Amino acid sequence: MSTEARPATPVREVTERLSATPRGARLARRLARYHLDGWGIAYDTELSDAAEAVVAELAANAVTHGRVPGRDFELCLTLFADTLRVEVTDTRTERRPPKEPEPPSPEGESGRGLVIVAALAAEWGVAGREVGKTVWACLRLDTGAQKEG
Repeated sequence: MSTEARPATPVREVTERLSATPRGARLARRLARYHLDGWGIAYDTELSDAAEAVVAELAANAVTHGRVPGRDFELCLTLFADTLRVEVTDTRTERRPPKEPEPPSPEGESGRGLVIVAALAAEWGVAGREVGKTVWACLRLDTGAQKEG
C-alpha cells in the first residue's frame, strides 16, 4: 500500500452521499456500475466487475466499521485517462483499516473485504481527514483490474 497521489486531470467524476446502512451500501454498488456504464465501461467487463467488487467491499466496511449514527458515507468515482479511482469516506476517525490485510481463517464469516480490495486494485490506501477517513483504491484501465507486477 502506498501513499499514492491523485493523477492530474480527471476525465469524469461523480460523488454520491449515501445513508450508512446496508441499503446505502447496496445502492453505492449499483450507482457505481450505472455511472461506469455511462462512461463507456460496459456492464460485465472485467473492469466493471472489479470496480463493483471494490465499491461493495469499501461501502460495506464504511457501513459496518465506519458508521456514526445519523451520519452518511460518501462514494466518489474518478475516471482518469488510465485509472479509475474509487473513494469511500466515512466519519469514523479512530477505526482505520490495517495497512496489510490478512486473510481470515477459512471458517471465518467476515474479514475478507480488504483482502479482495488489495487483490483487485493496483494500489489502495487510507487518507485521514479532520473528521473520518477516506479509503481509496485505484484500478488500471489498460489491464482491467490487474495489479502491477
